[in-house]
Amino acid sequence: MDFSLPLILGFAIAAIGVLPPGLINMTAAKVSIVDGRNEAISFAIGATVIVLFQTYIAIQFAKFIYSRQDIITLLQEIGLFLFLAITLFLFWTASKPKKIKQEIKLHSKSNRFFLGMLLSGLNLFPIPFYVFVSVTLSSFGLFYFNSLTVYSFVSGVGMGSFTVFYWYILYFKNHQSKSDYLIKNGNYIIGSITGIISLITFFKLITTNWT
Repeated sequence: MDFSLPLILGFAIAAIGVLPPGLINMTAAKVSIVDGRNEAISFAIGATVIVLFQTYIAIQFAKFIYSRQDIITLLQEIGLFLFLAITLFLFWTASKPKKIKQEIKLHSKSNRFFLGMLLSGLNLFPIPFYVFVSVTLSSFGLFYFNSLTVYSFVSGVGMGSFTVFYWYILYFKNHQSKSDYLIKNGNYIIGSITGIISLITFFKLITTNWT
């Protein structure tokens, strides 16, 4: 497989996953406002380093269980219900949007890189998320557990995550209207995407059970 496809998939999936306002990207924006762009970039790099490790660990775990078709099917079923639940939750909360207040406290101007690593390390969601993603992509023939594909995908995830962090750093303060639009409509956007993923997974499970 060409390295470009897993790179693009990793970039797109990571960017979509990180796009909604959350602790890490909002903290990156806050650091940019309080301490300046350079400190915020240092924070984003620290957070991205941990994302790279988490993604690699997730793929290695997925590789370990990939030979067990019963486990793969179970993961797909769990992922289906998970994404359905996320989709319903996002559309339900989207009807009651709340502007995220900048209440993140920053006590010291030093070690922004390590602060990024710390906050990113506390977020364990990427590991099960990328286990499910890599297994699902592999079931469609879009991902293989070889070194080139794995490193390309991990690199894409890192690039996608950092790109979104950097977007928050650059535009959150100076383009408040765009940020407000994202906050108000982000749930609809991500909810639509998770809904599509749920449908694809559902039809994949049906096809697998019929064959």
